[in-house]
Amino acid sequence: MNGPLTTFRTVSLIGMPGVGKSTVGVILAKRLGLEFSDTDIAIQTREGRTLQQIVDSDGHLYLRDVEERVLLDVPLAGNVAATGGSVIYSPRIMARLAGAGPVVYLRADVATLKERVAANPERGIASGPGHSFEDIFNERTPLYERYATHVVDASSGNADAVASLIVQALHL
Repeated sequence: MNGPLTTFRTVSLIGMPGVGKSTVGVILAKRLGLEFSDTDIAIQTREGRTLQQIVDSDGHLYLRDVEERVLLDVPLAGNVAATGGSVIYSPRIMARLAGAGPVVYLRADVATLKERVAANPERGIASGPGHSFEDIFNERTPLYERYATHVVDASSGNADAVASLIVQALHL
């Protein structure tokens, strides 16, 4: 197969909750002939509870710790990996993702993200109490931009269109 697979075997998707990493990741994996891995699901499977239950009972720092352990352990080769929004707080995770292949930041404006997250209030966002969604967005955006090898606008168009933009970006 010609294309991205000739140069890498893993693509990692990073970005805020609600940006569409999981939805786009499934489509992208099919297009690239790779497996799909959702690290939030891996965390929930390992812990036996939802992300929100983890945050509610043990706090956001515990969720970040579990996320780091899972992402340092989960196989990456041959995968499109949809990561949790807080992976950028772990230099160890980000070094591993960068070593595996392109890291694509799916970017969207805060209004779009808030609307999408409001549709699923049980997301389990790993942030301290008292932080607004805008606070989290403003804190994380520079980190996403720092670690990304590619940035793709995920705020307009459907998941198929965003997957197409990623494929185009990876061919540059």
